[in-house]
Amino acid sequence: MTITEKILAKHSGRKKVSPGEIIEARLDFILANDITAPLALERFHQVGAKKVFNRGRIALVLDHFVPARDIKSAEQAKLIREFARRHKIKYFYEAGCGIEHVLLPEEGLVSPGEVVIGADSHTCTYGALGAFATGVGSTDLAAGMITGRLWFKVPATILVNFTGKPGKWISGKDLILALIGKIGVDGARYMALEFAGEALKFISICGRFSICNMAVEAGAKNGIIVPDRITREYLKNRAQRPSIFYQSDPEAEYAQEIEINVGKLEPQVALPSLPENVQSVSKVKGVEIDQVVIGSCTNGWLEDLRIAAQILSGKKVHPRVRLLVLPATRKIYLQALKQGILAKLSGAGATIGPATCGPCLGGHLGVLAEGERALATTNRNFIGRMGSPKSEVYLSGPAVAAASAVLGRIGSPEEI
Repeated sequence: MTITEKILAKHSGRKKVSPGEIIEARLDFILANDITAPLALERFHQVGAKKVFNRGRIALVLDHFVPARDIKSAEQAKLIREFARRHKIKYFYEAGCGIEHVLLPEEGLVSPGEVVIGADSHTCTYGALGAFATGVGSTDLAAGMITGRLWFKVPATILVNFTGKPGKWISGKDLILALIGKIGVDGARYMALEFAGEALKFISICGRFSICNMAVEAGAKNGIIVPDRITREYLKNRAQRPSIFYQSDPEAEYAQEIEINVGKLEPQVALPSLPENVQSVSKVKGVEIDQVVIGSCTNGWLEDLRIAAQILSGKKVHPRVRLLVLPATRKIYLQALKQGILAKLSGAGATIGPATCGPCLGGHLGVLAEGERALATTNRNFIGRMGSPKSEVYLSGPAVAAASAVLGRIGSPEEI
């Protein structure tokens, strides 16, 4: 079996599962945010549930429309706060604590070998730790909160081998953009993307989180990386539950195998209005921009901020460009502050925002007007994703984003 199949088999009490089978699996952890939790709580009350299955296996995170952007978002946050207090939810995170998909690994709340669901499509991020993690709808989330179990169709697996050694400015974001550019936004629809290959030895855990985060942008049910030395190092003195390190069998069957030579890869940029419209940065440099966003659950890690600060140090943001930087969690914010990273970014002309999703989903803190164009380290660039349906969003890693903020157009860090 593949690593995904092994985890699902263990959690459904079976010796073996195969792609296409419908199973009911035990859940290790559940999460929801200020947009999706209210719908789940409504279903929770509609069926007459009196308590959650385990107060220590649920996280409720206020991260999307916080600090509250309007009355409606304030009311949604209040609803979640009251539920968390009433049911004594152990892991309730107030506005400003951080973005759920960075916060939970940081807090050690996800472990290898687990089954994790979240009412957010980017729950697949946790596959970087060797967990089966996937997004679900709010109704399914309510069922999971009540019973601690949920049904799944076992996904077939695509094996993606990243070969070669990444160049200086190549990050996990470039690897996943290259893959999505190759197979498209529905190339892995309801399948598991298992990432492997020698190139991953040079990709940090933060870069791996970025890769798995955007598996859903290829239509995947989950993204996953077999745990290794880098995984173990990240979990040391962090994991709150025991880890089970599964790996795929040599004779495991894959629906498809894909190879991408990372050694030949330039930094990648996704053009509007789909993550599959990927080009090398050299082919799109010159596109003028109005705003640059560095942050989100994809690239708001300390490593991303450090790369941006390295490029921006001693330079100034182009006078036509607004540079917004949002650290993914409060801890990352404080680390960046202590290490002088935020000072370098602010000194270059960046506006430093709180640890929230902010403009990624067009929520607030950087919404685009008609005709404006942004380059962002976020994960989606759909029409209207960051504001006006007549605005445009390009996607890149932090190195290209920082360089472009200085240039006033999309460009490579090599240019400055």
